[in-house]
Amino acid sequence: MSYTIAAVSTGRQVSAIGIIRMSGDDCAAVADRVFTTNSGKPLSQAPDRKLVLGSLRDKQGRTIDQCMAVYSRGPHSYTGEDTVEFHCHGSPAVLAAGLEALYIAGAKPAKRGEFTKRAFLNGKLDLTQAEAVIDLIEADTADAAANAAGQVGGVLQKKLAPIYDNLTNLCSHFHAVLDYPDEDIEDFGLENYSDDLRRDAKALYAILQTYGQGRILRQGVAAAIVGRPNVGKSSLLNALAGFDRAIVTDIPGTTRDTVEESVMVGSTRLRLIDTAGIRETSDTVEAIGVERSRKAIEEADLVIFICDGSKPLTEEDREIIDLCADHENAIALINKVDLGSAVASYELPFLYVIETSIKQGEGLEQLANVIDTLFEGNLPCDGSILSNARQYDACRRAYESMLQALQGLQLELTPDAVLTDVEAAMEAMGEVTGATVREDITARIFERFCVGK
Repeated sequence: MSYTIAAVSTGRQVSAIGIIRMSGDDCAAVADRVFTTNSGKPLSQAPDRKLVLGSLRDKQGRTIDQCMAVYSRGPHSYTGEDTVEFHCHGSPAVLAAGLEALYIAGAKPAKRGEFTKRAFLNGKLDLTQAEAVIDLIEADTADAAANAAGQVGGVLQKKLAPIYDNLTNLCSHFHAVLDYPDEDIEDFGLENYSDDLRRDAKALYAILQTYGQGRILRQGVAAAIVGRPNVGKSSLLNALAGFDRAIVTDIPGTTRDTVEESVMVGSTRLRLIDTAGIRETSDTVEAIGVERSRKAIEEADLVIFICDGSKPLTEEDREIIDLCADHENAIALINKVDLGSAVASYELPFLYVIETSIKQGEGLEQLANVIDTLFEGNLPCDGSILSNARQYDACRRAYESMLQALQGLQLELTPDAVLTDVEAAMEAMGEVTGATVREDITARIFERFCVGK
């Protein structure tokens, strides 16, 4: 028997509609204590999943709100339990008073993510679907939302399930023969499973290969803005952000650490990193910032190099260019072209070179088009893209264990030795879907959720 929980599931800000949600065995009885339908019938006798109009009342019997209520009977509900929702006017005061009335009537405050956690524990969602719920809530691009929605619908789970099932069949066959030698069970032979294991490893590898795009979908493109001091790095960040996020002065070395801001550029979300100007310096604090700038270049998905186009390239410029040379995605901006033209495009060994006057807003549209070209995804955002770091790590470990099992087959190791790696792969795959995940990890996952979801 599950106790009844309640929470506001639409946030605390003023809105047209606010929703209070309950879940648990007694939620209908709790609702009947505070809600009176206009028809006079108790909500507990209302048709399943049908909105009814009535009055939500406090402990003194005063009307808190004229609102709609809906009763969804388990197991055909989000959590798999009986649930009730009150669709109220979105005043924070109304929602707080309604929630207090439910607590007095017997409900308990819901914890972070407790509704979705109950859905997971009751088998309504596996862990890939549950984690996708928070990704869908936090999505800030259409592609990210589409991929998260597909995962909520079980697209990723359906790709992983056959792999896990095949590993389970392999292990169960081995243990059945081992534990029941007198039963009429087909002899176990690893060679009969080698093709399946190889095919499953290939399928899992294909899923792993989607993580690069998935990480960008979820987190955005990490874009490091680099160059020597006073070439316009902070001005570019401010221009793309639409406000003065970084300090801009004529004094070299103003930016002494990396400054980050998340912005939409074209149809691509960037995590812009305005780095300290890279140069030789005796200032200890600035030197630390310069070192962090070098690290930002190494870890970035995109590097935007800026030089002052009104002056010839300096030795410092060329050293920074060398740092960017091997980066897969790099763009060069020749800035301050409104002040003169002392740098030619051919002097910069970049595939994309754009002349800009960041101060005048020139060249920014071309920059947005190039970024969209570089990061236009070639995979369908249908839920099949792996975007979760925890899931990626578990799938990676499963893949490595499967490769070790295949290597064991080639070396003709004994079945029990090979099965050790297969079982390790199963354990890792189970962490993805929740079949074998530890309770402390599950708790940490649902702590990411807001109260009411």
